[in-house]
Amino acid sequence: MNEDALKESIRRELPGWLRDDPEMRSFVLELTRVEYANRSETGDRFYELLAELRRDREKQERKWDEQNRKWDESQAQLERDREEQARKWDEQNQEQARKWDEQNQEQARRWDEQNRKWDEQNRKWDEQNRKWYEAHAQLERDREEQARKWDEQNQEQARKWDEQNRKWEEQNRKWDESQARLERDREEQERKWEEQNRKWDESRREFQQVHEEIMAQAKKLDRSIGALGARWGMQSERAFRDALAGILEESFGVEVLHVNEYDDSGEVFGRPDQVELDVIIRNGLLIICELKSSIDKPGMYSFERKARFYERRHGRKADRLIVISPMIDARAQKVARELGIETYSDSIDVETEI
Repeated sequence: MNEDALKESIRRELPGWLRDDPEMRSFVLELTRVEYANRSETGDRFYELLAELRRDREKQERKWDEQNRKWDESQAQLERDREEQARKWDEQNQEQARKWDEQNQEQARRWDEQNRKWDEQNRKWDEQNRKWYEAHAQLERDREEQARKWDEQNQEQARKWDEQNRKWEEQNRKWDESQARLERDREEQERKWEEQNRKWDESRREFQQVHEEIMAQAKKLDRSIGALGARWGMQSERAFRDALAGILEESFGVEVLHVNEYDDSGEVFGRPDQVELDVIIRNGLLIICELKSSIDKPGMYSFERKARFYERRHGRKADRLIVISPMIDARAQKVARELGIETYSDSIDVETEI
């Protein structure tokens, strides 16, 4: 029997020998003992693993308890922080409410002051109307008196004419002289009538001029009230700017162009943003305007930077810089004088050389 046949025979018969022959089983186990651990060693290792798992579990439980303790402390701290934040928020709300009440009281005071000024303006307007009615009544009385005198003169003239007719035969010689005298009287009367009409036209023109001045002052007052409305949120700044621009266009025959350009380098506001301003270009002149309901010192500096940005962007020097606002802070006026900026309280005050 060769080696391969022997190996095949042992592989086939060995399971039965190990099952039925104790000596063979002991021989094989002793022969292969070095290849695996015995039962006692395996059991010890198993218990060691269990002990290690128990220690790991206890360590994990301690860590979990510590984590829960830290979590509870964190939650308590968060609750204390939340209560502190709520207290600070309540204090801030109370302070804000106090400031809001003070602002409302100040606004109510200013509004009452404006109403008082408006009542005074209405009183002056009523007084002017009374004077106008009195002047009109006086002119009407003068016209009636003139008509009465004219009728009386006509009656007297008719009487003289009748008397002249009665004396015709005896005063035929004086006819030419009487006719000349009558012609002179008629021319004098026409001259007086034309003089009266001239005085009437002058009075009417004077009244029209006074009326236009009163209406201009009323419109200016309306724009001042509009400026207050824009400042306190009762009217939009855009609507007030459009009103001032409309007055410029109507009064001086110019076109106010609203320019909106993007300052990508941030040279005006310190960061990229839109730059809005108004310009007037006429007969080769460039005028840059700022039309606002109110302007303070920072606003004046901002307008100057916007104007210089426009000049650099378009490579052209502005002939005039103009700020039109009914509310110009005193410090802003000083800045305007230093920067060469013209300031006007109303559009109709702008010098007509534009």
